Amino acid sequence: MNAPTVPLPPQVGVGLKPEHYVQAFEAVSASAPFFAGWPAWFEVHPQNYFGAGGPPHRWLSAFAENTPLSFHSVGLSMGSADGVNLEELEQLAALCDRYAPAMVSDHLSWSGSASNRYPDLLPVPYTGEALLHFSEQVSRVQDRLGRTILVENPSRYLAFSGDTMNEADFLHALCALTGCSILLDINNIEVSATNLGLDAEAMVDAIDAGLVGEVHLAGHAREDHPHGPLLIDDHGSPVTDATWRLFERFVRSAGPRPTLIEWDSDVPAFDVLLAEAARADEIMQAAAALPEHAYAMA
Repeated sequence: MNAPTVPLPPQVGVGLKPEHYVQAFEAVSASAPFFAGWPAWFEVHPQNYFGAGGPPHRWLSAFAENTPLSFHSVGLSMGSADGVNLEELEQLAALCDRYAPAMVSDHLSWSGSASNRYPDLLPVPYTGEALLHFSEQVSRVQDRLGRTILVENPSRYLAFSGDTMNEADFLHALCALTGCSILLDINNIEVSATNLGLDAEAMVDAIDAGLVGEVHLAGHAREDHPHGPLLIDDHGSPVTDATWRLFERFVRSAGPRPTLIEWDSDVPAFDVLLAEAARADEIMQAAAALPEHAYAMA
Protein backbone atom coordinates (compact mmCIF):
# COMPACT_ATOMS: atom_id res chain seq x y z
CA MET A 1 0.00 0.00 0.00
CA ASN A 2 1.41 3.38 -1.00
CA ALA A 3 1.16 5.71 1.97
CA PRO A 4 0.21 9.35 1.37
CA THR A 5 3.35 11.39 0.81
CA VAL A 6 1.95 14.83 1.70
CA PRO A 7 -0.91 15.52 4.16
CA LEU A 8 -3.73 17.88 3.35
CA PRO A 9 -2.67 21.35 4.47
CA PRO A 10 -5.05 23.33 6.72
CA GLN A 11 -5.93 25.51 3.74
CA VAL A 12 -8.67 25.68 1.12
CA GLY A 13 -9.13 23.20 -1.71
CA VAL A 14 -11.75 22.83 -4.42
CA GLY A 15 -13.42 19.93 -6.14
CA LEU A 16 -11.60 19.04 -9.37
CA LYS A 17 -13.94 19.00 -12.38
CA PRO A 18 -13.06 18.03 -15.99
CA GLU A 19 -14.25 21.40 -17.29
CA HIS A 20 -11.63 23.07 -15.08
CA TYR A 21 -8.65 20.78 -15.76
CA VAL A 22 -6.68 23.34 -17.81
CA GLN A 23 -7.27 26.34 -15.57
CA ALA A 24 -6.76 24.34 -12.39
CA PHE A 25 -3.49 22.85 -13.62
CA GLU A 26 -2.18 26.24 -14.66
CA ALA A 27 -3.05 27.59 -11.21
CA VAL A 28 -1.07 25.01 -9.28
CA SER A 29 1.77 24.11 -11.65
CA ALA A 30 3.00 27.69 -11.97
CA SER A 31 3.32 28.24 -8.23
CA ALA A 32 6.32 27.87 -5.93
CA PRO A 33 7.04 26.91 -3.24
CA PHE A 34 4.84 23.80 -3.15
CA PHE A 35 1.94 25.13 -1.05
CA ALA A 36 1.95 28.67 -2.46
CA GLY A 37 -0.45 27.59 -5.19
CA TRP A 38 -4.14 28.32 -5.22
CA PRO A 39 -6.02 26.14 -4.49
CA ALA A 40 -3.84 24.30 -1.97
CA TRP A 41 -5.33 20.88 -2.83
CA PHE A 42 -8.01 19.15 -4.87
CA GLU A 43 -10.72 16.66 -4.04
CA VAL A 44 -12.10 14.12 -6.50
CA HIS A 45 -14.79 11.48 -6.46
CA PRO A 46 -12.71 8.33 -7.03
CA GLN A 47 -15.61 6.59 -8.77
CA ASN A 48 -15.00 8.95 -11.71
CA TYR A 49 -11.53 7.41 -12.13
CA PHE A 50 -12.30 3.71 -11.84
CA GLY A 51 -11.54 3.23 -15.53
CA ALA A 52 -8.12 1.78 -16.32
CA GLY A 53 -6.71 4.73 -18.27
CA GLY A 54 -7.40 7.48 -20.75
CA PRO A 55 -7.45 11.28 -20.40
CA PRO A 56 -8.95 11.33 -16.85
CA HIS A 57 -5.94 9.41 -15.52
CA ARG A 58 -3.44 11.48 -17.49
CA TRP A 59 -4.88 14.60 -15.92
CA LEU A 60 -5.12 13.12 -12.42
CA SER A 61 -1.51 11.91 -12.63
CA ALA A 62 -0.41 15.42 -13.56
CA PHE A 63 -2.30 16.94 -10.62
CA ALA A 64 -0.95 14.32 -8.23
CA GLU A 65 2.58 15.46 -9.04
CA ASN A 66 1.80 19.08 -8.15
CA THR A 67 -0.69 19.16 -5.30
CA PRO A 68 -2.23 16.89 -2.63
CA LEU A 69 -5.37 14.96 -3.50
CA SER A 70 -8.32 13.94 -1.36
CA PHE A 71 -10.50 11.02 -2.48
CA HIS A 72 -14.14 11.58 -1.49
CA SER A 73 -15.93 8.31 -2.19
CA VAL A 74 -19.67 8.17 -2.78
CA GLY A 75 -20.13 4.45 -3.36
CA LEU A 76 -18.99 2.30 -0.44
CA SER A 77 -22.50 2.25 1.07
CA MET A 78 -21.16 1.27 4.49
CA GLY A 79 -24.58 1.60 6.11
CA SER A 80 -26.27 -0.99 3.88
CA ALA A 81 -27.61 -4.04 5.67
CA ASP A 82 -25.30 -6.25 3.57
CA GLY A 83 -22.30 -4.13 4.48
CA VAL A 84 -19.75 -2.32 2.38
CA ASN A 85 -19.87 -2.75 -1.39
CA LEU A 86 -16.85 -5.01 -1.93
CA GLU A 87 -16.49 -4.26 -5.65
CA GLU A 88 -16.33 -0.54 -4.90
CA LEU A 89 -13.85 -1.17 -2.09
CA GLU A 90 -11.48 -3.13 -4.33
CA GLN A 91 -11.59 -0.44 -7.02
CA LEU A 92 -10.99 2.25 -4.42
CA ALA A 93 -8.05 0.31 -2.99
CA ALA A 94 -6.49 0.01 -6.44
CA LEU A 95 -6.88 3.74 -7.04
CA CYS A 96 -5.33 4.54 -3.65
CA ASP A 97 -2.38 2.29 -4.53
CA ARG A 98 -1.99 4.19 -7.78
CA TYR A 99 -2.19 7.76 -6.45
CA ALA A 100 -1.55 7.64 -2.66
CA PRO A 101 -4.07 10.38 -1.86
CA ALA A 102 -3.55 12.50 1.23
CA MET A 103 -7.05 11.67 2.49
CA VAL A 104 -9.87 9.20 1.82
CA SER A 105 -13.44 9.73 2.95
CA ASP A 106 -16.97 8.44 2.51
CA HIS A 107 -20.37 9.08 4.07
CA LEU A 108 -22.39 8.10 7.11
CA SER A 109 -25.02 6.63 4.82
CA TRP A 110 -26.25 3.71 2.77
CA SER A 111 -27.14 3.64 -0.93
CA GLY A 112 -28.01 0.07 -1.81
CA SER A 113 -29.69 -3.19 -0.88
CA ALA A 114 -29.17 -6.78 -1.93
CA SER A 115 -30.61 -6.13 -5.40
CA ASN A 116 -30.62 -2.37 -5.92
CA ARG A 117 -28.24 0.61 -5.99
CA TYR A 118 -29.63 4.07 -5.34
CA PRO A 119 -28.25 7.42 -6.57
CA ASP A 120 -28.63 8.86 -3.07
CA LEU A 121 -26.74 8.90 0.21
CA LEU A 122 -29.44 7.80 2.63
CA PRO A 123 -29.04 8.43 6.38
CA VAL A 124 -28.75 5.65 8.93
CA PRO A 125 -30.64 5.50 12.25
CA TYR A 126 -28.68 6.70 15.25
CA THR A 127 -28.99 3.56 17.36
CA GLY A 128 -26.55 1.24 19.07
CA GLU A 129 -27.27 -1.52 16.56
CA ALA A 130 -26.58 0.77 13.60
CA LEU A 131 -23.43 2.07 15.29
CA LEU A 132 -21.98 -1.42 15.72
CA HIS A 133 -22.84 -2.39 12.14
CA PHE A 134 -21.39 0.80 10.69
CA SER A 135 -18.24 0.58 12.79
CA GLU A 136 -17.64 -2.96 11.52
CA GLN A 137 -17.85 -1.71 7.94
CA VAL A 138 -15.54 1.25 8.59
CA SER A 139 -13.00 -1.11 10.12
CA ARG A 140 -13.32 -3.39 7.11
CA VAL A 141 -12.61 -0.49 4.76
CA GLN A 142 -9.69 0.77 6.81
CA ASP A 143 -8.14 -2.69 7.03
CA ARG A 144 -8.36 -3.09 3.25
CA LEU A 145 -6.98 0.38 2.48
CA GLY A 146 -4.29 0.24 5.15
CA ARG A 147 -5.22 3.68 6.44
CA THR A 148 -7.80 5.52 8.50
CA ILE A 149 -10.62 7.31 6.69
CA LEU A 150 -12.93 10.23 7.32
CA VAL A 151 -16.70 9.75 7.64
CA GLU A 152 -18.99 12.64 6.65
CA ASN A 153 -22.08 13.69 8.58
CA PRO A 154 -25.18 13.36 6.36
CA SER A 155 -27.84 15.76 5.18
CA ARG A 156 -31.13 14.56 6.66
CA TYR A 157 -34.71 15.17 5.58
CA LEU A 158 -36.50 12.99 8.14
CA ALA A 159 -35.53 11.72 11.58
CA PHE A 160 -35.91 8.09 12.66
CA SER A 161 -38.38 7.65 15.50
CA GLY A 162 -36.14 5.03 17.09
CA ASP A 163 -33.00 7.16 17.34
CA THR A 164 -31.32 6.75 20.72
CA MET A 165 -28.49 9.27 20.31
CA ASN A 166 -27.81 12.51 18.52
CA GLU A 167 -25.56 12.91 15.49
CA ALA A 168 -22.48 14.15 17.34
CA ASP A 169 -22.61 11.32 19.88
CA PHE A 170 -22.98 8.77 17.08
CA LEU A 171 -19.98 10.17 15.21
CA HIS A 172 -17.85 10.39 18.35
CA ALA A 173 -18.65 6.78 19.25
CA LEU A 174 -17.86 5.70 15.68
CA CYS A 175 -14.46 7.37 15.89
CA ALA A 176 -13.76 5.76 19.27
CA LEU A 177 -14.65 2.29 17.97
CA THR A 178 -12.76 2.46 14.67
CA GLY A 179 -10.08 5.15 14.90
CA CYS A 180 -11.64 7.01 11.96
CA SER A 181 -12.11 10.77 11.95
CA ILE A 182 -14.88 13.14 10.88
CA LEU A 183 -15.40 15.00 7.64
CA LEU A 184 -17.54 17.87 8.91
CA ASP A 185 -19.90 19.08 6.18
CA ILE A 186 -21.22 22.36 7.52
CA ASN A 187 -23.74 22.77 4.71
CA ASN A 188 -25.20 19.41 5.76
CA ILE A 189 -25.62 20.77 9.26
CA GLU A 190 -27.60 23.73 7.95
CA VAL A 191 -29.70 21.39 5.78
CA SER A 192 -30.40 18.90 8.57
CA ALA A 193 -31.05 21.53 11.23
CA THR A 194 -33.52 23.40 9.01
CA ASN A 195 -35.36 20.29 7.85
CA LEU A 196 -35.58 18.70 11.30
CA GLY A 197 -36.08 21.84 13.41
CA LEU A 198 -32.74 21.53 15.20
CA ASP A 199 -30.28 24.17 16.41
CA ALA A 200 -27.49 24.40 13.82
CA GLU A 201 -25.10 26.26 16.12
CA ALA A 202 -25.57 23.65 18.84
CA MET A 203 -24.88 20.91 16.29
CA VAL A 204 -21.60 22.55 15.26
CA ASP A 205 -20.60 23.17 18.87
CA ALA A 206 -21.29 19.54 19.80
CA ILE A 207 -18.68 18.19 17.37
CA ASP A 208 -15.29 17.37 18.91
CA ALA A 209 -13.00 19.51 16.74
CA GLY A 210 -10.07 17.24 17.53
CA LEU A 211 -11.75 14.52 15.47
CA VAL A 212 -12.33 16.71 12.38
CA GLY A 213 -9.85 16.06 9.60
CA GLU A 214 -11.58 18.00 6.82
CA VAL A 215 -14.43 20.48 6.36
CA HIS A 216 -16.84 20.78 3.44
CA LEU A 217 -18.67 23.96 2.39
CA ALA A 218 -21.36 23.88 -0.28
CA GLY A 219 -24.68 25.34 -1.33
CA HIS A 220 -28.11 23.77 -1.45
CA ALA A 221 -31.54 24.20 -3.05
CA ARG A 222 -34.51 25.55 -1.11
CA GLU A 223 -38.18 24.73 -1.48
CA ASP A 224 -40.76 26.77 0.44
CA HIS A 225 -43.81 24.88 1.70
CA PRO A 226 -46.72 25.86 3.97
CA HIS A 227 -45.15 23.97 6.87
CA GLY A 228 -41.75 25.62 6.32
CA PRO A 229 -38.71 25.40 4.07
CA LEU A 230 -37.17 22.19 2.76
CA LEU A 231 -33.44 22.33 2.00
CA ILE A 232 -32.03 19.90 -0.55
CA ASP A 233 -28.33 19.11 -0.54
CA ASP A 234 -27.52 19.49 -4.25
CA HIS A 235 -24.11 21.26 -4.21
CA GLY A 236 -25.31 23.50 -7.03
CA SER A 237 -25.01 27.07 -5.74
CA PRO A 238 -22.81 29.37 -3.65
CA VAL A 239 -22.29 28.73 0.05
CA THR A 240 -25.12 30.37 2.00
CA ASP A 241 -24.64 33.13 4.56
CA ALA A 242 -25.85 30.77 7.28
CA THR A 243 -23.24 28.16 6.38
CA TRP A 244 -20.51 30.82 6.26
CA ARG A 245 -21.50 31.91 9.78
CA LEU A 246 -21.40 28.32 11.03
CA PHE A 247 -18.00 27.81 9.40
CA GLU A 248 -16.64 30.95 11.05
CA ARG A 249 -18.03 29.76 14.38
CA PHE A 250 -16.29 26.41 14.00
CA VAL A 251 -12.85 27.64 12.92
CA ARG A 252 -12.79 30.42 15.50
CA SER A 253 -13.08 27.71 18.12
CA ALA A 254 -11.19 24.88 16.42
CA GLY A 255 -8.64 26.66 14.28
CA PRO A 256 -8.00 26.17 10.55
CA ARG A 257 -8.76 22.82 8.94
CA PRO A 258 -8.41 21.53 5.37
CA THR A 259 -11.56 23.04 3.88
CA LEU A 260 -13.21 22.20 0.57
CA ILE A 261 -15.46 24.29 -1.64
CA GLU A 262 -17.79 21.59 -2.96
CA TRP A 263 -19.80 22.33 -6.12
CA ASP A 264 -21.05 19.28 -8.04
CA SER A 265 -24.08 20.39 -10.09
CA ASP A 266 -24.53 23.46 -12.31
CA VAL A 267 -20.74 23.74 -12.04
CA PRO A 268 -19.70 27.40 -12.47
CA ALA A 269 -16.59 28.97 -13.99
CA PHE A 270 -13.34 28.20 -12.17
CA ASP A 271 -13.06 31.84 -11.04
CA VAL A 272 -16.34 31.46 -9.15
CA LEU A 273 -14.92 28.51 -7.20
CA LEU A 274 -11.77 30.52 -6.46
CA ALA A 275 -13.84 33.42 -5.14
CA GLU A 276 -15.62 31.05 -2.74
CA ALA A 277 -12.25 29.59 -1.75
CA ALA A 278 -10.85 33.07 -1.12
CA ARG A 279 -13.71 33.83 1.28
CA ALA A 280 -13.09 30.59 3.19
CA ASP A 281 -9.37 31.38 3.33
CA GLU A 282 -10.08 34.86 4.68
CA ILE A 283 -12.23 33.43 7.46
CA MET A 284 -9.57 30.87 8.40
CA GLN A 285 -6.78 33.45 8.39
CA ALA A 286 -8.82 35.68 10.70
CA ALA A 287 -9.41 32.74 13.02
CA ALA A 288 -5.73 31.80 13.02
CA ALA A 289 -4.82 35.35 14.07
CA LEU A 290 -6.96 35.16 17.21
CA PRO A 291 -5.36 34.30 20.57
CA GLU A 292 -5.99 30.68 21.51
CA HIS A 293 -9.41 30.18 23.10
CA ALA A 294 -10.30 33.83 22.39
CA TYR A 295 -13.63 32.94 20.85
CA ALA A 296 -16.56 32.59 23.26
CA MET A 297 -19.53 30.64 21.97
CA ALA A 298 -22.67 32.74 21.81
